[in-house]
Amino acid sequence: MKRLHRFYELLLICCLLAIGMAGCTTGGNEAVKAIEAYIHALSDKDSTQVSNLSCADWEQEALVEVDSLTAVGTSIKDLSCQQTGEDGEDILVSCTGVLALDYNGEAQQIDLSAHNFIARQEGGEWRMCGYR
Repeated sequence: MKRLHRFYELLLICCLLAIGMAGCTTGGNEAVKAIEAYIHALSDKDSTQVSNLSCADWEQEALVEVDSLTAVGTSIKDLSCQQTGEDGEDILVSCTGVLALDYNGEAQQIDLSAHNFIARQEGGEWRMCGYR
């Protein structure tokens, strides 16, 4: 009986730890989703969405990125992102995959793993804030 009681205590502690850990990663998951949404909006050349998904300090750069893609066909291949670290209030997100570009039959690719994306909570939402 004593052994069963100890088992339930350990099970309860494990459950509480798991719930606590899940709460800690929520910001990271939301930050990753924001970066993925930004990449999709960039590929769609949706300047309104790119602007909405950007930090105020990054918004002009984001619009330049959209403008640079207007004359090319774009698609995303094998996108996968994950949180790789934190720097103060910023969450660093690393992605794999490519942004495939097609300009009059000439194919090029932007390797998404070439840099880390910076996500920051601004206005209650996670937003893209640049690269590192």
